Amino acid sequence: MSLQSESAASTPLAIIGIGCLFPRAQGAQAFWLNIKNGVDCIGPVPPSHWNPDDYLDADPKSPDRTYAARGGFLEPVDFRPLDFGIAPNDLEATDTSQLLGLVAARQALNDAGYGPDRDFDRNRVSVIIGVTGTLELVIPLGARLGHPRWKKALKKAGVPDAQAQQVVDDIADSYVGWQENSFPGLLGNVVAGRIANRLDLGGTNCVVDAACASSLSALHLAGLELASGRCDVAVTGGVDTFNDIFMFMCFSKTPALSPTGDARPFDAAGDGTILGEGLGIVVIKRLADAERDGDRVYAVIRGLGSSSDGKGNAIYAPSSAGQMKALRNAYRLADVAPETIELIEAHGTGTRVGDAAEASALRDVYREAQPAGTWCAIGSIKSQIGHTKAAAGAAGLIKAALALHHQVLPPTIKVSEPLEQLKSGQSPFYVNTERRPWVASPNHPRRAGVSAFGFGGSNFHCVLEEHPSNRSVIDWGDDVEIVALSAANPADLGRELDRWQESKTWPILQREAAASRVQFSSKAAHRLILVVSRDAQNSAKLIEACRAKLKAEPQARFWRLPEGAYYGAGPVSGRLAVLFPGQGSQYVGMLRDLACQFPAMRDILAEANRVFQRLTGDDKADRLSDRIYPIPGFRAEEREEKERSLRATEVAQPAIGAVSLGALKILEGFGVKPEAFAGHSYGELPALCAAGCFDDEALHTMSRLRGHLMASYHGGDAGCMLAVHAPLLSIEAMLREESLELVVANRNAPTQTVLSGRGSEIDRAVTCLNRRQLRHTRLPVAAAFHSPLVASAKGPFREALGELE
Repeated sequence: MSLQSESAASTPLAIIGIGCLFPRAQGAQAFWLNIKNGVDCIGPVPPSHWNPDDYLDADPKSPDRTYAARGGFLEPVDFRPLDFGIAPNDLEATDTSQLLGLVAARQALNDAGYGPDRDFDRNRVSVIIGVTGTLELVIPLGARLGHPRWKKALKKAGVPDAQAQQVVDDIADSYVGWQENSFPGLLGNVVAGRIANRLDLGGTNCVVDAACASSLSALHLAGLELASGRCDVAVTGGVDTFNDIFMFMCFSKTPALSPTGDARPFDAAGDGTILGEGLGIVVIKRLADAERDGDRVYAVIRGLGSSSDGKGNAIYAPSSAGQMKALRNAYRLADVAPETIELIEAHGTGTRVGDAAEASALRDVYREAQPAGTWCAIGSIKSQIGHTKAAAGAAGLIKAALALHHQVLPPTIKVSEPLEQLKSGQSPFYVNTERRPWVASPNHPRRAGVSAFGFGGSNFHCVLEEHPSNRSVIDWGDDVEIVALSAANPADLGRELDRWQESKTWPILQREAAASRVQFSSKAAHRLILVVSRDAQNSAKLIEACRAKLKAEPQARFWRLPEGAYYGAGPVSGRLAVLFPGQGSQYVGMLRDLACQFPAMRDILAEANRVFQRLTGDDKADRLSDRIYPIPGFRAEEREEKERSLRATEVAQPAIGAVSLGALKILEGFGVKPEAFAGHSYGELPALCAAGCFDDEALHTMSRLRGHLMASYHGGDAGCMLAVHAPLLSIEAMLREESLELVVANRNAPTQTVLSGRGSEIDRAVTCLNRRQLRHTRLPVAAAFHSPLVASAKGPFREALGELE
């Protein structure tokens, strides 16, 4: 490649708009909600596709039968043909891919800000879409042409001509009929052509077929169009709605489908893939142009590498060597080192041979860059929606772009035990099976890689990077809304509530909920907050329960319903105080949902990581956030080890401090302003920070130091702690009677006291308590706090505190 062409190929591009239709998701918000929540969108073949009773046979070798009847299928779409200037009579002769392609493309353009209200040069917008082969409409139209054979078979069977003709006509009537629009309606290239035609886009218009790599192949060509200056905006991605019996037969006879009915990418027990349907469309621009125009940037495309397998054993067999070429090309063009990639959205079909080849290729390339360590999450959207073939790369691209946009490492589901190449500690990669916050590294931006491979040896790998504009984006989700109502009296509040009794579509309800929050007055005499979900039936029950409660208790000052309603009347009484927890409250994954949703929490964690590693003196050591939200473990002993690692005093205290401070920052973002702060045990430090006695960095520093000192200054026996659920007088009496060398460390409540001391004495106390039938609980701590065992840490800690402003 010449220097000029290499420079063009590595021009940074921006993803500025997303449109998609995938199983159980009609839009990018719904798709992301399913991704982050690990929703399984695989189900049985719907009646609209084909009848399993006609074609299903457990024997993979049974002729003209399939052994699989599950997949990821699109839900019915409300398509209005006149909105796109299509005559309703033409629908039957137009393939579903062409029609739904219009829906997804319009979504993407509107999302990018290129809707009907924007004036732009339409001749500088190209449409390049990944589509495999012919479209689904070919099958029924072609099937009609078998009538000569039907007639011959009927005649050979002795069926009279008139009756045979009637049978032939009945069979033909079960298929779509030929008409003048059938030819364009069945062509794959018209998926792009119809988008360009109906949305009036005058740049290049074509489709690309690279089998299951088609959408990344289309992205590749669209990127070259932008880099060479042939267009200013490109609409690209992949479209595949073809999951009739013909497609199931193709994959069954390879054979590649899962007999157990699930795609389990990178699972040691993976037994095949599952077919899916989907349309994924993105709008891309040159990054410099997007920044100039003030576009929202979901993610930056740093580079896209491609390769062919060359000569191999079989045209459809995966080749690690070919994939490695694409990987290396991508990282060279992006000028990015593999050790800075923290998420791989793999091709990951769930087939044993394919997954093993891909894992090996990735491992070899990444180990060349960094010989040791595990740092990169790997997964595949196919575990949730199936293999969407021409749209597979687009589904992965959109998943990775949204992960960067929301700064979340998304889960891959259905993995019980990873492949040998991906075992924990043995590979640069780990299979990420749960949603985790993607905390920034101080050394490089967040980056992801996306792979797609196709029959015929087509290999593509795309390198994505976060854009700085996303660092303050809150992920509000798309499944819950807050309705805020306020009024001067209960009767008026009831009338406000009546308006929400009416049936509303979710988009309308979302708009009206947003308006209610703007109109809400916290100073009104009566206030009601409702947490409303997409489930209309549950929302109706909630509203009816609120109406009944208002009527039954008109004089109440406060009440709440567990279904999601909060009522208050009159002025607020008292002042607000915040109590921070102490050691023992930590657990793996604490406040994970908040960390995944709010940048404020992730920012606090990133700062805590920086201080933690500085004080550790090892920038290669585990980050604090990696102890709180560790790489998922697959065995009980792995999970217990992660809990034990977080329980270590020098880790637990800074971890509790970081998430406590993060939670406070989130509350402050909602306008919550406490007037007093207190701390339980270690919680004194976050309380002092929250009260403004010292800054965030001082909190992280002193938390680490306090934990380190308490872990070090105990003379060899760190001891432990025991919570006893009994009155204090009873506990003190037991200590005297049994001569137990323990101290009362915490008086938590009238009937809960914590004892602290050496492990042997705690064991004696457990025996005594059992004899007295008093309930007790060992605390998950690594030392006997508030006891003489840690008293020697006091001097060095006092000295360090003396240096604080």
